[in-house]
Amino acid sequence: MSQVNLRVAAQVNGTTGVYNSSVTPSSLPWNTYNYCNAPHVKVAHYSEPKTGDAELVYMNVMFRHHKARPSRTPDNLYPNENVLNPFSGWDCSDFIQLNYASGTAVVFHETVIPADHPFLSQIWNGTCDAGQFTAGGLADAVKHGQDFWSVYSHKLGFLKTVNQKDMYIRTSTEDRTQQVASGLLFGMDPNIVKSSKKWPLRTQPSNIDSLVPSYSCPAADAIRDAYQSVPAWTDHLVANQDLADRLGNMLGTANMSAWTSWYDHYFDTFTSRTCHGHSLPCNTSGACVSQTDADRVYALGDLEYNYIWNAAENATTYNQLTFGVMFSELAANFRSFKSGSETYKSRLYVGHDGSMIRLASGLGLGKLAPLRWPALGSEIVMEVWKTSADGLRVRVMHEGTPVSSLTWVPLDDFINLLEAQVPSNIFGICNA
Repeated sequence: MSQVNLRVAAQVNGTTGVYNSSVTPSSLPWNTYNYCNAPHVKVAHYSEPKTGDAELVYMNVMFRHHKARPSRTPDNLYPNENVLNPFSGWDCSDFIQLNYASGTAVVFHETVIPADHPFLSQIWNGTCDAGQFTAGGLADAVKHGQDFWSVYSHKLGFLKTVNQKDMYIRTSTEDRTQQVASGLLFGMDPNIVKSSKKWPLRTQPSNIDSLVPSYSCPAADAIRDAYQSVPAWTDHLVANQDLADRLGNMLGTANMSAWTSWYDHYFDTFTSRTCHGHSLPCNTSGACVSQTDADRVYALGDLEYNYIWNAAENATTYNQLTFGVMFSELAANFRSFKSGSETYKSRLYVGHDGSMIRLASGLGLGKLAPLRWPALGSEIVMEVWKTSADGLRVRVMHEGTPVSSLTWVPLDDFINLLEAQVPSNIFGICNA
């Protein structure tokens, strides 16, 4: 058994994290940070508000897409990717990806990687493309849907059936977020497959998508460039130069700015392997990334994400410019509900780590504790409850646990919190 399979939980800066299994060991608390499969709302650990006649009346939920064993493949590729993977490569043959126009032939696509391709060194062997969602990730999404339904339908009776009248779903344009949405729906109601109805997943054009987010904002880019050029940022790169040199020489990434300017790419390539059950990368000379170095990368990934989106000077402005359009949409949803014009009981969004970290920061979670890299399947639920004594109140759940500062907030105050994250004339500021 490989080192990574023997080591289930890594101690990261004094906090426990799981990076090699979708299942959190029973020896750890159920809501332990698990990068491969985040804890989320489930009936075994869910408690209703302790207020007499409280009734759930509305909700918005944001998810990050899932992965598992097997999982999404890495988004970032080493210059000589092929030799840094097991010879067998990555297998996606057990997950059929349909891709056809309504009313035409039902076709699906599969990845073919020819052994004699002149550029084979740049990709692994097997049947997976970079960033591809696979069967294990789908299984996690289905289980997440089951857990979601066990609470909001079976326990609370809030959602009676899985139907398009009650539930609005928006995703990014990436296949994996749309495949997660389909897995969630199937987990909520397996009979949905038998229905002839097709479920609309709303998306925005990729160049202005507020969920990723992917709209251009040069002003925000300038802010981030500025606070990633000061000692508060550069000191951690200097302090970990030994790690950067060791990984760069071993993996062929030395002097490549995309890899040396932060630890994002290493984090992605390590976790995509370990969550998949692969060992950490080894080069042709037999040198392998150690678990100790991987743990340092995981800790640095958390540090960098917290700094960029939460702790840096002007991080709040950066966050508001890059996610302000999404905050505006969320605020509009809750305002519509308050006015009685909302037509849905729930709105679900399936996005990415960049979506989750910005939402968490804007809601003030980073004021309670340093933010960590949003895990796969990460979830933030914004519930609206109605009581005879308190009127409409909002409770926010993060990774299945109530957020202490947002456990019973007047709806108007919550809307104000969302709207405070929306700069006026955001387009003009972004492009000034």
